[in-house]
Amino acid sequence: MKSTSPNTSRRNALKTVAAGAAALAMPMIWTPSRAAAKRIVVRDDGGIYSKAYGAVFYKPFTETTGIQVVGVQANAEPTAQIRSMVETGNYTWDMAKISQPAILMLTEGGKVYLEKHGLESDPVIATIPKQYMSPYGVGNNVYTTVLAYRTDAFKGRRAPASWADFWNVKDIPGRRGLRKHPFDTIEEALMADGVATDKVYPCDIDRALASLDKVKPSVDVWWNTGAQVEQMLGSGEVDMIATWVSRAQSAIANGAPVQIVWDQNIWGCDNWSILKGTPNADACREFIKFASDPKRQAALVEYFAAGVTQPAAFDYIKADIARNCPTHPDNIKTGLHINAAYWLDKQRDVLERFNGWVLK
Repeated sequence: MKSTSPNTSRRNALKTVAAGAAALAMPMIWTPSRAAAKRIVVRDDGGIYSKAYGAVFYKPFTETTGIQVVGVQANAEPTAQIRSMVETGNYTWDMAKISQPAILMLTEGGKVYLEKHGLESDPVIATIPKQYMSPYGVGNNVYTTVLAYRTDAFKGRRAPASWADFWNVKDIPGRRGLRKHPFDTIEEALMADGVATDKVYPCDIDRALASLDKVKPSVDVWWNTGAQVEQMLGSGEVDMIATWVSRAQSAIANGAPVQIVWDQNIWGCDNWSILKGTPNADACREFIKFASDPKRQAALVEYFAAGVTQPAAFDYIKADIARNCPTHPDNIKTGLHINAAYWLDKQRDVLERFNGWVLK
């Protein structure tokens, strides 16, 4: 049997740590000859995101560094795919745009599937607020769930301005839509029942389901996909709905008379994360620094009202557009930050209870 002495193992471990620390400490300089053979593949959300990232990040990065960037679309929260790539060493992607809950799923409990980016001291990355950062992810976009309503359905009468109003079927009648999933819906139910945003977590599921009992008979549509929401807002099938803000913004861009209620928005953060063991990790770090530049982030609003994570990006965004960005100071301060750790721990139990409640 092959044996390894504790001292030898310890020396090897120290060498490994030292080498890793040196790699993070030394600035990476990309020369044309090094970059010529480089290509990184980035998982993103597809649709408007692929279009915007291609124009604002991917193409300019290639022109600047010579490193080709290929954006590929994949399902939301692709944790199973990332685990498979890392375990087999077969890297279809080098990095991915993923949420904070996905990062926790990939870094806690045994094996770690993401690289530490080690960019905290980089002058560009250092200006991103800590609430958008973790050792395994650099925040690149804040996504938000909001209440949205058709303005033409509320002409001359009171429109909903909070989750309590959405639940108030007596004084604010209208066709309603809620997401058929406990994510966000549980938080909405608690805020509708009077729970302050800073008291929502840990969620009182008994109270949330009791709150949902009150509105359940008046919910006309339980939706499953964002495309479904956008279609309903555009056609007027619903008067008010809980929705990802990007879908409401898209409906507005297509001419629908829709108003977004930012108070009590529920927000989370997508991140640039590097797959553990990818041979292109350093090129990924270069890309992350490039894409985190405030002026480049600001350029995204040409395509959608992005949740920019660099406060200085608002210096380059017109005021009327900035007001509809999830990270505008007035929007973020009235919102609820999704507790990723809570959902990582409770997701299975709450999903089971919620699905049972739906069937009653």
